[in-house]
Amino acid sequence: MKETFTLQQKTKVLHKLFRVNCKTEKELQALDMESILKIPNISLQDMVVIIELQKAIKANKLFSYLGGGSDEQQSE
Repeated sequence: MKETFTLQQKTKVLHKLFRVNCKTEKELQALDMESILKIPNISLQDMVVIIELQKAIKANKLFSYLGGGSDEQQSE
């Protein structure tokens, strides 16, 4: 089951990323696990959010991810 995160949780992770000078989509995409683990006070939950952010950016769905929405077609 996929875990869903609140906007507040996502915002806290973004703040941690900004504090380590990760401020662009390109810099976020360049983060590997070793780099992520070096972020101060990073938790497992934070790492999951970072990975989801990376996936959302790659799929051009960052705004949908942050808003908790989905651009997926609903099947009837």
